[in-house]
Amino acid sequence: MIKKLPATKPLLDRMNDTLAQSKADDDRQFVTALGRGLSLLSGFEHHEQLSHQQLCQLTALPKATVTRLIYTLTTLGFLRTTVEGQYRLGSSAVRLSATAWSRHDMVVSAKPLLRQFATENQVSVNLATEIEGEMRYHACCRSPARLSVNLQVGSAVPVARTAIGRAFYAASSQARQAVIRSNLQEHLSTEDYNHAQSALSDAAEHYRAHGYTVSDGEFSTDILAVAVGVFDVATGQYTYSLNASVPSANWQADEYAATIVPKLQVLAERIGRGA
Repeated sequence: MIKKLPATKPLLDRMNDTLAQSKADDDRQFVTALGRGLSLLSGFEHHEQLSHQQLCQLTALPKATVTRLIYTLTTLGFLRTTVEGQYRLGSSAVRLSATAWSRHDMVVSAKPLLRQFATENQVSVNLATEIEGEMRYHACCRSPARLSVNLQVGSAVPVARTAIGRAFYAASSQARQAVIRSNLQEHLSTEDYNHAQSALSDAAEHYRAHGYTVSDGEFSTDILAVAVGVFDVATGQYTYSLNASVPSANWQADEYAATIVPKLQVLAERIGRGA
């Protein structure tokens, strides 16, 4: 069973838990200094500005460590000093935040394109991204055909058993793929993780060769789906994946892919450009 972190848990608490767990595990791959700096930044999730003392209390870090982190983050533009001598998020943090919000804007602009695509091609089409080992749906347009799985915005599906998850993994950078595998390893049993890793490896190879991924009855026995990555020109990364699904009784997988994938790739490009 997939474990989920409580949605209401503050970001700072989650960061501190991760720092503590890394220390307990003696995780040599974990960069503690970086983790502490990000933990300090996460303290501003619910605060517009904070003093040095408040940052020490929130992060439970030594005063000298907080001083060095503040200096580094201020130098890099992630923090700035107020006239009262407190600290606020700086221009670098604001720019990253704006980039993140551009992804939400992409979803808004994608919705009418998805509706048009679903109507013209008589398919269900969805936009999703990976969050903590699952693919989370951000936009959905259903086909007129009745499907056994009724997915809506906010729904989550497995990464490795769905075309949309496989496409996201295959299109992602090696660093992001490593994060996805780590998320899966954390949330799955050893046996399920091994199956997932094998499925994703095969999907990545198929994507490199053909430019799409497919799931034929693996997530739901009567659903055939193909998917592609969505490259966000604003961030320079593959931030979403896009699928198109139909009842498997209506199509052969190869015939369906030949028909719909080229159109789906054009749609992905339009969404990525925000047009």
